[in-house]
Amino acid sequence: MTICDTILMYLCSGLGRAQMKEISITTPYIKLGQMLKIAGLIQTGGEEKVFVTSHKILVNGELENRRGRKLYPNDKVDVDLQGFLIK
Repeated sequence: MTICDTILMYLCSGLGRAQMKEISITTPYIKLGQMLKIAGLIQTGGEEKVFVTSHKILVNGELENRRGRKLYPNDKVDVDLQGFLIK
């Protein structure tokens, strides 16, 4: 892990961010790629793979690069410096 990775993880831990945006779901879980579309970070499913591999995404503080990762209520997702909470 480089110093840049450490700093990014520190910033994504909640410091320097005003508030997490809530993503409401009505199913038991949602996949990461679907969440990215709902959050407005990507427009189409075809963008998922490129986006996930080219951005720092943390799920509950752990680096994630699988667009099919299942997200459940109360999971925290950090994309670059934006925070999202699954509700």
